[in-house]
Amino acid sequence: MKVEEMNQVADGGDYLKIVACTAVMLQSVLGLAWDVPRVVALRPVLAGLYLAVKFTAPAFICGILFTTMRTTATHQPGYGAYLKCQWSALFFPTICWTLAYLVIFPGLQQHHPYHNRLSFGWQFINGNAAPHLWYNTMMLQMIFLMPLFWAIRRGSRTRRMAHWILGLTVLGYLLWLGWYNLSVYPTSRVTRWYLLDRICLGFFPYAILGIAAWDNWAIWQRRLRRWWPVLLGLAVVALIGQWRTLMAWTLPISLDRTSYYLPATVGYVLAVIGLVLAVAGWQQAHRSRWLPVIHRLAGMAYPSYLANVFWLQVIWRLGGAALTRSQPVIGIGVCYLLTWGWSFGFTAVLTRVIKWRKRQ
Repeated sequence: MKVEEMNQVADGGDYLKIVACTAVMLQSVLGLAWDVPRVVALRPVLAGLYLAVKFTAPAFICGILFTTMRTTATHQPGYGAYLKCQWSALFFPTICWTLAYLVIFPGLQQHHPYHNRLSFGWQFINGNAAPHLWYNTMMLQMIFLMPLFWAIRRGSRTRRMAHWILGLTVLGYLLWLGWYNLSVYPTSRVTRWYLLDRICLGFFPYAILGIAAWDNWAIWQRRLRRWWPVLLGLAVVALIGQWRTLMAWTLPISLDRTSYYLPATVGYVLAVIGLVLAVAGWQQAHRSRWLPVIHRLAGMAYPSYLANVFWLQVIWRLGGAALTRSQPVIGIGVCYLLTWGWSFGFTAVLTRVIKWRKRQ
């Protein structure tokens, strides 16, 4: 498919973004329902479900870099122009929703709630305003580093440089994972050093993966569609490995003991990203009618992600909590579906209002 044709339909990055956004909302629901008395007995099963959707942050990073490399393939914008565009798309919505959480739902804060202006500012910038906002702190660093990624793309056009970049990325990440799994995860530092999740270096390889996927998309399409059964098997094995690692901790089961830096989690994330891209490549090859739909939804994914915990809190207070206490499985399912619908629905309405205001 030509680049011009893909401007109005979904690319592989759009699939990654919409799948990641849809999956992460289930994490929000499970985290909120985790301590409900009748849910406690279901924790081993729900922990597996939680781990099954724990690929979202890397997938979103990979998707953003994939789409950015595609849209800037023929014309790379200036850094100032790029940041100006991202201000309205990413930074301004992040500021608005972070303020909404801190002011309207201050009880959602993580770690140490604010008690003065200085601590308010700290909670605002470090992603502690709500359980899911840690990701924004990490992801927005990737936006500031976009000139570096453009340079990497230019440098990887020769096979020798591409091999050097790939080799250094893999080696650096293996060293990072080895240090984390030996010095952090088995100790009490795993919860105290939570800021490690907000450092973009921990997710840098997934940005490189997004660049490589777009630069070699025709090759990736063929190979992923051929090898998807292997990826599916790897995902199942890695998911079981994650679950056994979590169950090995002493009771009660805590979701805080999961991490994107565990070997099984890395394997699972890579397998899921490959599977999502395989689906994207298959639907592109068959000119699926879903391509424009996925493209439109992907454009709303980030603001819908920002909003999802806000609307979940509203749904929880309007009856979701009572339903989950009496019927845990039904309550979790209903809260999840409503959260997805309200989040994307609000984003769609707000987008229409903004466009109407601009036309006026």
